[in-house]
Amino acid sequence: MKNVVEIQNLTKSYGKNRGVCDVSLCIEEGDIFGFIGPNGAGKSTTIRSMLGFLKIDSGNIKILGMDSVKDHEKILENVGYMPSESWFYSSMKVKDVIKYAADVRKMDCSSEAGKLCERLKVDTEKRIKELSYGNRKKVSIVCAMQHRPKLFVFDEPTGGLDPLMQRTFFNLINEYVEEGATCLLSTHVLTEVNKYCRHGAIMREGRLTMLDSVLIDDDTFLKFYED
Repeated sequence: MKNVVEIQNLTKSYGKNRGVCDVSLCIEEGDIFGFIGPNGAGKSTTIRSMLGFLKIDSGNIKILGMDSVKDHEKILENVGYMPSESWFYSSMKVKDVIKYAADVRKMDCSSEAGKLCERLKVDTEKRIKELSYGNRKKVSIVCAMQHRPKLFVFDEPTGGLDPLMQRTFFNLINEYVEEGATCLLSTHVLTEVNKYCRHGAIMREGRLTMLDSVLIDDDTFLKFYED
């Protein structure tokens, strides 16, 4: 099985503020990889470094066999990224935001977008400013999934979603993965990782610990932060 993500000795510092230090991990094709840790642990910094949004201090990152710096644009063509905070033009209608996300990629994603909106119960006629936090999350999910990328990267995707929508979201991930995609799920919700992920790692104060099994109990999980 080939690796879709390869990170070797990634270090990114923000001066006095903590970044990430000497992070190494690999994610195999077809995996649903749980990236666990509290807010501020370094998960988002690692993800943004992976996708070339941050200039790293040292290390080497390959995504889909491509260099994260030299092949930045090509990588983004094949990645569906959902950041933890979704920002859209508030006056735009949902359908226009979704189409705009497809147009940026120069793709016609209307069929897949329609299926996703139906599954997630997205009202495409509303304006972004009329949506709740959870419904904005759903729009962001559609934008990340509609082009059927090879790699999904979700950063805290389920905040604001009700339990039914959370289950629908993970059902969609499983369906895409069964068709050959790979998923990195960054979260601080241990139950999501235990239930849906196949492999995982914990971030703690900018450092990473690979897990032998994602099926860990709360006491074991907390031990990573208390030791």
